[in-house]
Amino acid sequence: MSDTAIPRSSAATPESAGRIAKRFRELSEAGELGLIAYITAGDPSLGASEKIVLAAARAGADAIELGVPFSDPVADGPTIQRASERALRSGTTLAGVLELVRRLRARTDVPLVLFGYFNPFLQMGLERFAAAAAAAGADGVLVTDMTAEESDEYRAAMRARGLDTIFLAAPTSTDARLERIAECSSGFLYLVSRMGVTGAREAMPEELPALARRVRRFTRLPLAVGFGISLPEHVSMLGGIADAAVVGSALVAEIEKAATPDAAAEAVAERIGVLKRAARKGISRRGM
Repeated sequence: MSDTAIPRSSAATPESAGRIAKRFRELSEAGELGLIAYITAGDPSLGASEKIVLAAARAGADAIELGVPFSDPVADGPTIQRASERALRSGTTLAGVLELVRRLRARTDVPLVLFGYFNPFLQMGLERFAAAAAAAGADGVLVTDMTAEESDEYRAAMRARGLDTIFLAAPTSTDARLERIAECSSGFLYLVSRMGVTGAREAMPEELPALARRVRRFTRLPLAVGFGISLPEHVSMLGGIADAAVVGSALVAEIEKAATPDAAAEAVAERIGVLKRAARKGISRRGM
């Protein structure tokens, strides 16, 4: 990796020196791939989500992305779309998700990232949302439909409250755009492994290693790879490529199948345990 290609603004900053940075530092020191779990908040209820997130953290998830349900989740595949529908039917709101974060923070130190579309955050008001998220104990925010080029006001509001701003980079991103995304990101950079919507896949894209190398020219931030990761062999492959794997649809599918919240928590914990074991051994273990 060429240091000369990395903008100084991509290095660690005071805003990114919280739980997310601490966890990635620990993973790096252990030579271990991180595992980030995505859970749709409120699916099937906020009470159930609390049980599921705590079980995920105990099972080895290094961070949790809490999906804020939205009525038009255009970037999500059918599994997460159905989860959003269930959460909305149960009465889940952004205010309710923030209260969930508050309850979770009282019981776990796992990094919590609010993951969603811009509309609910804008409707609450960016400064009000940032203040409430920080007070509840959130660590970062990822807005799927927020572009780096239009993010100045959003980033200023989040970072004023110490919240990391995590952006998506895609296989189609140009070098100029990757540089801009890197400049706007803190905590980690989320690398989309393939084009299309979210959803479990059988195989990882062959071009992913080259894509990750290209992204690393522009940032020292940890890279988390998501979209399509569901199997231990996916995690094993990512160990030499990225700093963390993001697993979403595979976990949401376990919740959808479960008969009770307790069964959902148990199934999610079991799946995370299998994936985390793959991250701790074999070719998934990163060089020290």
